Amino acid sequence: MKELNVSEKYNGKKLCKFILDSFPHLSQNMLYKALRQKDIKIDGVRTNKDCTIYTGNKIQVYIADNLLSPNIELDIVYEDSNILIINKPSNIEVTGNDSLTTNVHIQYSNSDFLPMPCHRLDRNTTGLVIFAKNKASQDILFEKFKNHEIEKHYICQVYGIPKIKHQTLNAFLFKDTKKSRVYISDSCKKGYQTIITEYFVRSSDKQNNTSVLEVILHTGRTHQIRAHLAHIGYPIIGDGKYGSNEINKKFKCKTQNLCSFKIKFKFSTPAGHLNYLNGKEFSILPIGSASSPIDDIPSWAKTLF
Repeated sequence: MKELNVSEKYNGKKLCKFILDSFPHLSQNMLYKALRQKDIKIDGVRTNKDCTIYTGNKIQVYIADNLLSPNIELDIVYEDSNILIINKPSNIEVTGNDSLTTNVHIQYSNSDFLPMPCHRLDRNTTGLVIFAKNKASQDILFEKFKNHEIEKHYICQVYGIPKIKHQTLNAFLFKDTKKSRVYISDSCKKGYQTIITEYFVRSSDKQNNTSVLEVILHTGRTHQIRAHLAHIGYPIIGDGKYGSNEINKKFKCKTQNLCSFKIKFKFSTPAGHLNYLNGKEFSILPIGSASSPIDDIPSWAKTLF
């Protein structure tokens, strides 16, 4: 049984809206079935779908956890009253149906403001995602990302060993929405946008002809890292869209070995009530920072430590 407290936000609202907002994963049909079976109560009293609820009511829900609970257990890296930083697993979108955001909303269903993501990662890219826990924080973080005052660091495994160990690459990217992919050019063309990608070679394996790179995005375009590295001849292993199927089969890798492992707050302009974050960084890998449990490190990156 789960018990929910009705906040002022839902004062005078219908019970069904409150339940569906609280449990986004719950279908409307399952909700109506639970009401018919008297599996939902208000202050211990059985009710129906047309009932109105008020601030202070306690809602008891007797529905199986697998119908209410998120598909994944949230890996929370940091949390305070304004932000939430989550380590996203592979094979899940940040937004949309059955997404990371859906799971967050389920677990924070009693909040007056449901945490909202401030940026995105590709479905099969793992790593850190920042959620805002109130509207004021959301507005500030959107602005900081827009002005490149929040720095995202990635780590990836590529095929090949770059001769230049540290380089900042400049190119141009075109997004083909219909084909759901991007194209890279070394020269400016109509419809192309500037991209800047910086990388460091952190380790290399001559026997397998692979390298682990740390990548910093100075522009945040769709598929930028994956497409840009493939363009210069170092595709990410496991990338089915911009990489090589032959290489992916060789390494038995079905999803790209790419992880957003560190976030740095580098504010150059005032951040209001979020000023306390300036200068802070959060990492899930011990690269240039405090140690992290070795089990948390992707297998392809363990050669670094």
